[in-house]
Amino acid sequence: MKKLITLLFLGGGLQAQELNFEVDLRSYQYDLTLTTSAPTEPYLDLEIPAWSPGYYQVMDFGKNFHDFHAYNEYGDTLRWIKFGHNTWRIYTSNTKELKVKYKVRAERNFVGTAFIDKERAYLKPSALFLHRKGEKDTPAQIHIHAPSEWTKVATGLDSLKAYTYYAKDVDILYDSPLLIGELKELPPFEIGGKKHRFLGYAMGTFDGLRLMNDLKKIISTAIELIGDIPYEHYTFIGLGPGNGGIEQLNSTAVAFTGQELEGPGRTRTLSFLTHEYFHHFNAKRIRPIELGPFDYSQPNRTNMLWVAEGLTAYYENIIMNRAGLLSAEEMKKAWSASIANFQKNPGRLKQTLAESSAKTWEDGPFGKKGETISYYEKGPLVGMLLDIRIRTATQNTRSLDDVMRYLYHEIYKKENRGYTDAEFIKICEKYAGTPLDDIFQYVYSTKELDYAHYFRMIGIDLDENYQMTLRKDQTTLQKKIYQDLFR
Repeated sequence: MKKLITLLFLGGGLQAQELNFEVDLRSYQYDLTLTTSAPTEPYLDLEIPAWSPGYYQVMDFGKNFHDFHAYNEYGDTLRWIKFGHNTWRIYTSNTKELKVKYKVRAERNFVGTAFIDKERAYLKPSALFLHRKGEKDTPAQIHIHAPSEWTKVATGLDSLKAYTYYAKDVDILYDSPLLIGELKELPPFEIGGKKHRFLGYAMGTFDGLRLMNDLKKIISTAIELIGDIPYEHYTFIGLGPGNGGIEQLNSTAVAFTGQELEGPGRTRTLSFLTHEYFHHFNAKRIRPIELGPFDYSQPNRTNMLWVAEGLTAYYENIIMNRAGLLSAEEMKKAWSASIANFQKNPGRLKQTLAESSAKTWEDGPFGKKGETISYYEKGPLVGMLLDIRIRTATQNTRSLDDVMRYLYHEIYKKENRGYTDAEFIKICEKYAGTPLDDIFQYVYSTKELDYAHYFRMIGIDLDENYQMTLRKDQTTLQKKIYQDLFR
């Protein structure tokens, strides 16, 4: 990797267009300087994203920029104008090198945007770093000037030297947050020669080695499910108290203190970490075709967040169970609770699953209770019925696992693209060996899910509270499917 980076810097074509960021945090605020080459045209448009991958809401990051100035290589001031919410046009006549200085307000402690205080800085690149409009292949360097007491950095980016990081293009840049401060690091581990780390802010007293041993089981199980390790290293970034998490290609940023691992919250926390880790497969690589390459200037709508998010939520329990961290009985109780919770929402009769995905930009990821639904709630339920349907149709020789592997190895790895709505249905039917209109009607209509019908297929009865009971006349095949699902 180091050799490749050296070649990129020496090869004139890429070096000429490089983005070089200096980030000064020593005053506990964001003071940024961007240096890049000037174009042959009379101006250069610099743009900040309107949204951030993994969080499907328009954020208007540009409103936090202030004290914006532009200079040429001699320090002369250049004229600029801002238009829209997120674009700055710098007039660069007879300029070879462009330097832009600006500050960014970052007071909201939230995983989806940048934040800084006297104890740490969370650098969310999509909220901080401008890119050359229309030039997403541009490589970038980030050099951080930090307070002396901030000795650790957590990120998925490759490091060139201390406090200096490299992204091969704008997509990698915006996919790679950094946390810097007085961080605690848990004992790392390797799987397949790939290092896995966990660094965090404000992590309390808990058994870090036990957590990392559990994560190793979870990650090994997920890797076995898909059959590949697509990164060179992976980092869990613990942000301290708060809510939520966002996935990246080789890292995840999560609200975490470790106190959640005590008592009954342990299973919930491990499920949360499982969800965010599995996203590097499902959502980042196995992805709807609308979600990459990204258009950062506007919402990227898709009907398929029920797959990217909903099936990831479905696989939380599957992976935890296979890793030996969630018993069969606990898994059944979790499924029953999910069904009961969804059935209490009148919005299930008003909005389809596909619509909940496409309209998340207006309704939010969890919908408007009573009026709409969330793909986080209905998505895993449809995934559960889909898995049962494929297994019963094939005498348990195929499952949803096969669909996920095909999407990863054939669509992502071989063709380097996302899947369409129609392709997803076609691939599911390929492995089921039969049409699946009965399942996909639940995606594109508001028809009530017939849970009892599908659970009877595997010899399980559901009572009025959706609690599960094994039928006494369960067949050999039904027992096998049941034992594969609930290990």
